[in-house]
Amino acid sequence: MSSLSSSSILVRIKILPHGEGLPVPACHSPEAAGADLMAAIDSKETVSLSPGNYQLLPAGFCMALPKGFEAQIRPRSGLAFRHGVTVLNSPGTIDSDYRGEVKVLLVNHGTQPFRISRGMRIAQMIIAPVMQAVFEPVDQLDASRRGAGGFGSTGS
Repeated sequence: MSSLSSSSILVRIKILPHGEGLPVPACHSPEAAGADLMAAIDSKETVSLSPGNYQLLPAGFCMALPKGFEAQIRPRSGLAFRHGVTVLNSPGTIDSDYRGEVKVLLVNHGTQPFRISRGMRIAQMIIAPVMQAVFEPVDQLDASRRGAGGFGSTGS
């Protein structure tokens, strides 16, 4: 078990049978925000993700996030840059009351099939605090400099 610092939070995980032997999610540099997630597919299997297709891949563990936190599943920049492979619902959100398996929805926006094997780093997971909004209907909103200006209204 790694030691906690003042900027760390303990997240308990349960390794599932098909996740046995894979590294536990971890940040790989002292100031990294994301922990790598691995493909927990059978070692005899390779998933081929064709251009334009998507697939839900298991990460091999469940977790119990502390109340008031979420996990965000985000793309790995290298996969996106080199292969056009990214997380389809980016960022995917895992709520603190979810106890099922963590999975990653990958999509191939590239031009070539992308092969995924067991233990391949397929995404990163960031643990972040959550503020739950309470919405209050009102008759009028405070004025702002921007007003109702939408897409592209703040510059080119």
